[in-house]
Amino acid sequence: MSSVMPRKLSHLDRSGRVRMVDVSAKRVTARRAIARGRVFMHHDTLALLRGGQAAKGDAIAAAHLAGVMAAKRTSEIIPLAHAIPIDGVNLSFTLDAANSSVGIEASVTTRARTGVEMEALTAVTAAALTLYDMLKAVDRGMVIGEITLWEKRGGRSGVWRRGA
Repeated sequence: MSSVMPRKLSHLDRSGRVRMVDVSAKRVTARRAIARGRVFMHHDTLALLRGGQAAKGDAIAAAHLAGVMAAKRTSEIIPLAHAIPIDGVNLSFTLDAANSSVGIEASVTTRARTGVEMEALTAVTAAALTLYDMLKAVDRGMVIGEITLWEKRGGRSGVWRRGA
């Protein structure tokens, strides 16, 4: 949980009604966000994944594609997110035998009036859900977790890093 209290909730108007933030007065700047998450699974499931033996096919490739597609369509599923041009989406996957999990990292870039934090978080979430879908036949006990914003750059607030 964050230890910093927000200055105000920008998606609420003075009457407390939900609204989409007007970003028209903001400058267009280069922006980047990095999000991370993890899918915990049985060690035998991780071994299947590592060996490319998932019954539905290449689970990592499917999860990568799902993450890219989700980042591009974030405004369609997050009600108050702006539809922004996505310049780049990169996902990486780390198979972690010690924790019997797959680490997922998404980096999203744009030149826009608002950031891409939601796009990066959505990419990680969709990738994690796709891994679950691809592997659920052998492991319904998988746990998706630790989805968090790791870093954001650009805009008025500059650089923010988790733990900094």
